[in-house]
Amino acid sequence: MFRRIVVLGLSLFFMTSCQSQNVASTNNDFTSSTQNSRYSASNPKLVIGIVVDQMRYDYLTRFSDKFGEGGFKRMINQGFNCKNNHFNYIPTYTGPGHASIYTGTTPKYHGIIGNNWYDKQIKSEVYCASDDNVTSIGTLDDAGKMSPHRMLTTTFSDENRLFTQMRGKTIGISMKDRGAVLPAGHTANAAYWFHGRDEGVWISSSFYMKKLPKWVIDFNSSETAASYFKVWDTMYDISTYTESGSDLNAFEGGFSGKENATFPYDLKILKDENRGFDILKSTPFGNSLTTDFAIAAIQGEQLGQDGVTDVLAISYSSTDYIGHNFGVNSKEIEDTYIRLDKDLERLFQYLDEQVGANEYTVFLTADHGAIDVPAYLQSVKVPSGYLNYNDRKAQFQKFLKDTYGTTDIVENISNNQIFLNKAKLKELGLNLHDVEQALVDEQISYLHIAKVYTATAMNSTNFTTGIEALLQNGFNQKRSGDVLVVDDIAHIAYSRTGSTHGSGLNYDTHVPLLFYGKGIHQGSTYKRTEISDIAPTISALLGISFPNGAIGQPLEYVLD
Repeated sequence: MFRRIVVLGLSLFFMTSCQSQNVASTNNDFTSSTQNSRYSASNPKLVIGIVVDQMRYDYLTRFSDKFGEGGFKRMINQGFNCKNNHFNYIPTYTGPGHASIYTGTTPKYHGIIGNNWYDKQIKSEVYCASDDNVTSIGTLDDAGKMSPHRMLTTTFSDENRLFTQMRGKTIGISMKDRGAVLPAGHTANAAYWFHGRDEGVWISSSFYMKKLPKWVIDFNSSETAASYFKVWDTMYDISTYTESGSDLNAFEGGFSGKENATFPYDLKILKDENRGFDILKSTPFGNSLTTDFAIAAIQGEQLGQDGVTDVLAISYSSTDYIGHNFGVNSKEIEDTYIRLDKDLERLFQYLDEQVGANEYTVFLTADHGAIDVPAYLQSVKVPSGYLNYNDRKAQFQKFLKDTYGTTDIVENISNNQIFLNKAKLKELGLNLHDVEQALVDEQISYLHIAKVYTATAMNSTNFTTGIEALLQNGFNQKRSGDVLVVDDIAHIAYSRTGSTHGSGLNYDTHVPLLFYGKGIHQGSTYKRTEISDIAPTISALLGISFPNGAIGQPLEYVLD
């Protein structure tokens, strides 16, 4: 009797246990399904990355009183403002900047060491986005022969495509090819850039497609670009532009066909002497045209219209062209940012209507800053100046001839790097490291050279602070030169009008970083953030893998 009771009890126990396990299993499946559903619902439908080419951080504060509430201020007041955001490498150029923002790493790993660089393998200069293995789409010109094949790592947009089994779309848009191609990454559905001159159309490459989509063809046929051949005058009374220098000064370039770089500019009259449609790139109307095309892309590609996150990478290039032409303290720059603020407001309003006011996430940053025109700085007694590379080259060639009997041991000098001819060194029986050090000792004696380092130092020393660390983060062992040169602060090889960039100094490294929208906490910080933190932060927001070469960290305090 006792045995029967025990058996019955055990039977009931196992039955109850199995039922409990089945219920638990069912609940787990339900919970998992619910979590997946919740996860999808918690993600933004669309991530928009905005890169403003050559935007210094202080433009946000200097022009603040001229901004409305719907553009920059909307992002600042309702989103998160990282006020001490910097590039963490040298050189601060457009190609490396866009690649670093989206890959979460630096040229040391992603390999985009400049806009152009000397390729040690083929013994020739290459462009960061050029690709002779593809063809132009949308033009017969070679301007479309571009792809991201020289970028060695993935972008967060690539990782989103992989994570969503290629269901999440990625579109890159910019006036500049490199501003569209590099952010969009290797797996993008499309990248589009503006081909000016006598065409004025948005084009692409066979890397992405066989022909332009109908919506792009329709946009190019719409005469939207031609509609911007009009007068560029200040949006507000020029006397109220008290945040910039005088309109007539000696520090600005201007346009061919106009005697002075002063408002107004009649683009319809000036276009023929300024490469036709290309003149739009050097006006705020280039940004407006980019916004027009971005809105057309959102509609044409139905971005943000389902439960799978899409990525739209927008780069506003006209700010860079205008900065190079007129300088960072010009009335033209002030008016450009006032107008860009209006374009951002227009874009955000469209996103509210098309995607949903709380269904998208935006970040805004820049690919580099820019220096005040040194001629202007000199006029107000700030130490600065201009470099004469021809004189420096002549002095260096004399040293090479006197020391080694030939200049052939140097193969190339570009991007402040000296590339040695290894075959010639071997032929002459010279030791590479000895020659590197000899060149360092020589170069450091030259006028307006602040620091010089060898590739050996970059490879063997772990620099953690200062210019040395920035150089190391920009140094790619297979692509960079054998000797790296750093010029004096506020000294540039450039014309005496307009601004440029490329250094590791604050005027080039300190750029905005704003986050806004779904999943973003409201606030601000003065903690140092770095450009390589952006991609990991967006990856963390989406719950996807970080880009495969990422070295940055997610900014936890940014995420809601």
